[in-house]
Amino acid sequence: MDLTTEQLSIINSSGHIKINAVAGSGKTTTIIEYAKSRPANSRILYLAFNKSVKIDAARKFSEIGLSNVRVETAHSLAYKNVIFKHHYKVRPHGYKTNELADLLGLKGNGDKLTEYIIANHINKLVSYFCNSNKEKVKEVDYLQIITDAKARSFVKTFYNYIQKQSRLLLSKMDKGEIDITHDFYLKKFQLSNPKLNFDFILFDEGQDASPAMLDIFLKQESTKVIVGDTHQQIYGWRFAVNSLEKADFKTFNLTKSFRFAQPIANLAVSVLDRKSIISKHESVNISGLNNENENKTKAILSRTNLGLLLKAIEYVTEKRNVKRIYFEGNINSYTYADDGTSLYDVLNLANGNRQRIKDKLIQSMQNLYELEQYIKKTEDVQLGMMVEIVKEYGNEIPGIIKSIKERHLENDHKENADMIFSTVHRCKGMEYDSIQLVNDFLTEEKLKKLKNESDEKELNVSKLNEEINLLYVAITRAKSCIYIPEELMPVGFPPSSQIHILKEASENDFRESDLNTLREIKQKSWSVAESREKNKKAYMPWTSELDKELTEMFCNGVDEKNMAKHFNRSRGAIKARIKKLQLNELF
Repeated sequence: MDLTTEQLSIINSSGHIKINAVAGSGKTTTIIEYAKSRPANSRILYLAFNKSVKIDAARKFSEIGLSNVRVETAHSLAYKNVIFKHHYKVRPHGYKTNELADLLGLKGNGDKLTEYIIANHINKLVSYFCNSNKEKVKEVDYLQIITDAKARSFVKTFYNYIQKQSRLLLSKMDKGEIDITHDFYLKKFQLSNPKLNFDFILFDEGQDASPAMLDIFLKQESTKVIVGDTHQQIYGWRFAVNSLEKADFKTFNLTKSFRFAQPIANLAVSVLDRKSIISKHESVNISGLNNENENKTKAILSRTNLGLLLKAIEYVTEKRNVKRIYFEGNINSYTYADDGTSLYDVLNLANGNRQRIKDKLIQSMQNLYELEQYIKKTEDVQLGMMVEIVKEYGNEIPGIIKSIKERHLENDHKENADMIFSTVHRCKGMEYDSIQLVNDFLTEEKLKKLKNESDEKELNVSKLNEEINLLYVAITRAKSCIYIPEELMPVGFPPSSQIHILKEASENDFRESDLNTLREIKQKSWSVAESREKNKKAYMPWTSELDKELTEMFCNGVDEKNMAKHFNRSRGAIKARIKKLQLNELF
């Protein structure tokens, strides 16, 4: 195996080190080679961020015969040391809001909705504390993570009560009176100050570690190696901290990406440079070394579940040639919130079918407006997404979801999918030949507007940096080709054979045959003559160059709506040209 100079420097290093590795730079390969070069009798612990990374790493270490490496996650270590010792029972999905309200006998001015809002904040405060490195609940400042003004006002009013009930909940779990959560046993493990009997500890994806995980790691006497990408931190909502910045170790860098070519590397760097708009930022150097141009795996990536589900709906209702699709993660999770609330419950609330609602929280709401008030006071983003989908598609939802599921492949057949759908969080660590980005990421224009309109104290720099990181992570999943909305592109960045810009739709992007829908929506009357005059490009003849571009977009899974926007033509014209070129038959 040919290793780069950067990789060899890491492998030959000594003492505690941290490795800042750009996307696709072979950090796992480097860590494996590092472990391989240590003495054969060394006891080595590889700490993975999650179970999927753990399984993949264990397989790779096993394939090269490194039997002295133990692969764990922080949670799996904690589970073995805490659960077996105390005989706890784990509640895998935690407690729902209504369950906590009943369990703790919450009182909120006699108002059930207030009780549920309090329960929601208790859940969050307990999770925040368990992921922190603090010893007591009173040592964490829960208010600092609440950004919405209404939510902050509510929490200030009930803060002492929320804090008291949070301690009660933790006490009940500690005594074994109720089942414990995953966050709880990790916290109990951290507070026990465990001593891990290893010569070397290798901590992967360090940028997404919680303070509790980092505290366990840093307190060990072993030689410590932490690796990650400062700019891939996207789990702030799970209270992650950038551990690479917290660890005071000698720094090494992996700047050469084997995943993509230089144009994609340049785009990734340009997106990261947006951080200079809001705070001090040192530009990153990324060298793209991959010159392959395959088109086997195609994916649509979004920032949010809502954005992805809407795009999937668009595909199953409009792009008939996509017969097999795959969702990273459990497909059902895209219609459920983390606490188990179903999209169908929200739909039944909107329709007034209260007897069909299964979730007690949703059942307690009188109407959709009351649910929206609850969302504002709790900052429940996932519930908010569900409300938006219900407002957009209403009673069409059951039929659409059924159609999506009928086309969905099981895990073992993922490679046969015509299109893979994923949020950025779910595709972390994945790579695809071609990707198309949904237009739900933070734009440069919006970032500048937030900067100009906000007081420096009000500007949440870490949250905005994480929004930029999300777009960076999405872009760097691509190996060969990216289709990116024009709004997400850095100003003046040149398109290339690897980067294709999807233009945003406007009224002038459509021919007369497409204006019927716009007339219904905006009640605007346009004549054919006006449309032709304003949109001359839509009537230009197709050339061999345009046909080639259309064919490439078709093969990369770009939908007809976006192709119509890109070429300034109607969907009817795009469909006709696809039929003329026999693209459905050929591909």
